Amino acid sequence: MGMKRFIPVVSVLCLFVVSACNPGGHPPRIGNEAPDFTVTDSQRTVQLSKLRGKPVLLNFWATWCAPCVEEVPSMVQLQKQMGDKVTILAVSEDADDAAYKQFIHDHGVDLLTVREGTMKTSDVYGTFKYPETYVIDRNGKIVRKFIGPADWTSPDIMQYLNNL
Repeated sequence: MGMKRFIPVVSVLCLFVVSACNPGGHPPRIGNEAPDFTVTDSQRTVQLSKLRGKPVLLNFWATWCAPCVEEVPSMVQLQKQMGDKVTILAVSEDADDAAYKQFIHDHGVDLLTVREGTMKTSDVYGTFKYPETYVIDRNGKIVRKFIGPADWTSPDIMQYLNNL
């Protein structure tokens, strides 16, 4: 096979692979019930299904993730502003319990957070880039997904959450 004929074949193959990996216009799981899980660390046990009745922001993060660290203050501020209208559940993927606890203390992280160093739960959700946040409605359905850091106190996000 000559080089001129090889290049179009490779181009078509690449296009097929890229299009096969894109299942549609929105991330997987949107519109489906959020998979339930229970995480226990040295301080608490949290079960997602017990948080139903109000919107939940399920955030997967880690102290070693710079974009996660960047986003934490706005998440804490969102929880303060929204109060009990929404629950933020921040699941840390840190393997080091001491580093996790030190970060929580040093940064005044005042929201529901639990450490799961195995990444088992984030794998169930298909998380591949930290931080990732799933917005779950009061009935337990995933309605939105954010990949990467967000300004959680932006007017658009605040309005969206108030309308859930």
